[in-house]
Amino acid sequence: MYEAGITIGGSNYVGDIGRTDYIYPNKIAGAAFFKYNWNPRIALRATYSYLPIEANDIDADTDFKRDRNLDFKNTINELAVGLEYNFYEYDLSTPGKTWTPYILLELAAFNYNYVVSEPQPNQYEFDSKNSISVPFGIGFKSKISGSFAFALEAKFRYTFEDDLDYTTDKIAKLDFEGTGNDWYMFTGFSLIYTFGRPACYTNGL
Repeated sequence: MYEAGITIGGSNYVGDIGRTDYIYPNKIAGAAFFKYNWNPRIALRATYSYLPIEANDIDADTDFKRDRNLDFKNTINELAVGLEYNFYEYDLSTPGKTWTPYILLELAAFNYNYVVSEPQPNQYEFDSKNSISVPFGIGFKSKISGSFAFALEAKFRYTFEDDLDYTTDKIAKLDFEGTGNDWYMFTGFSLIYTFGRPACYTNGL
């Protein structure tokens, strides 16, 4: 059995600029996904996500950041693959198994812009680069009617980068001296269409 759908929601970032709330969507974002239900508990999933991010020190909870008054905007394009584990058996064709909370773990490749140089004062040259992140999250999904279901999901990404906010030690004005790598998140509502033959699941977990 297969699932395909779209997610609409909001994205946000946690790093050296602005707020440090891990669930605080402040930009409209979206995703499209495909899942193969290996058995009633486990689904293999692939997702493309379009995730604008921005932050402003004015919104921070420390006087240091508010006085510094930095801000930025960036856009992340992400491809992720991974596993989704249902707490309860999930099968839209079986009464009593049409809803479940779930957790997920993925590996993702993503693309974003970063600052290359400052050819003139306060004018920056940008380029794009690819990196990897480790998305994980929680969600809840339930049948709507027939082959349609919905889901509510919050997904968190730990990155191995510290320049989503354009920080760099090559330019003094952009050397924020952060102590950790950046995170980005997406919280949204999904509409899901289920199709394929009635389930004949793989034995296992």
